[in-house]
Amino acid sequence: MFPVNTWYVACSAGELGDAPLGRTICNRPMVFYRAQAGRVAALEDFCPHRGAPLSLGRVCEGKLVCGYHGLEMGCDGRTVAMPGQRVGGFPAIRSYPAEERYGFVWVWPGDPARADAALIPHMEWHNHPDWAYGGGLYHVKADYRLMIDNLMDLTHETYVHATSIGQKEIDETPCVTTTDGDEVVTSRFMQNISAPPFWRAALRARGLADDVPVDRWQICRFTPPSHVIIEVGVAHAGHGGYDAPAEHKVYSKVIDFITPETDRSMHYFWGMARKFNPQDEALTAQIREGQGRIFAEDLEMLERQQKNLDTHPERRLLALNIDAGGTRSRSVIRRLIAAETAAATEAAPPPA
Repeated sequence: MFPVNTWYVACSAGELGDAPLGRTICNRPMVFYRAQAGRVAALEDFCPHRGAPLSLGRVCEGKLVCGYHGLEMGCDGRTVAMPGQRVGGFPAIRSYPAEERYGFVWVWPGDPARADAALIPHMEWHNHPDWAYGGGLYHVKADYRLMIDNLMDLTHETYVHATSIGQKEIDETPCVTTTDGDEVVTSRFMQNISAPPFWRAALRARGLADDVPVDRWQICRFTPPSHVIIEVGVAHAGHGGYDAPAEHKVYSKVIDFITPETDRSMHYFWGMARKFNPQDEALTAQIREGQGRIFAEDLEMLERQQKNLDTHPERRLLALNIDAGGTRSRSVIRRLIAAETAAATEAAPPPA
């Protein structure tokens, strides 16, 4: 259903405060907390004493304390202490590799021996003076691959987001999809068109005219396990479109980290990193609010879509050329899952 020997976003750094955070990732209930010196740690959300969720406990001096009977856990999953009891022989629970990078906490649900922090994707916009970022989190009751389909085919903007970023030229302009290893890219370039409401507002915020023809671009990049980064923007027509000088355009990256919760639910971390007016905090809040409304429209569509698919599992869905980005992304996911399954089978001990 999903690859596990990879990094997923578990939460934003701001979500992880003084209390532990429970979250299910890839069907695995986990608890996240800050251990000594603020280092992030992730454990199985299961107290070895009576099976209580450790996420209902508290953090004391870098140790996770169960909220049921006070058993203390180390970040390696081993029992440290319990009031009036000898618990050193308790079997360890599972710990998960976790890293804090780029304002997020990342977790590796699979084989800990294969976890490599260097594989966490680089985010050029994080803490960069030329960029500003604002985003949020939605819990979506749908297969995470439906969100990948949605983001790799932006034709739906014309209909789902008609009052903000949609326009008929998206339908009228063909997209091109390419694959390079595990990366899938779907691109659409629209020339000499009117900017939709969201981008007219962005032009005004940049101090540019919003009532002149523009060139618009959408470049959707899927990378495993389920990340989609979309380069978007508009430039005054005649200045080079995507390659136009900064003074003639507004340019952003839509950040989409899609983390499977279960087979039918996901944690959707969304945001926009923009490369104009980075110090304008009011603009950041305005864009975040507008983007949040746009993604809320997707949420309703995907959850209702999931209900239909569950009601009619026998129905075969139709494929169009606009589906190429999602289709190829799913192929990458299937290949990675198959490779993990084959490796696990080879490593399994022979039957007695």
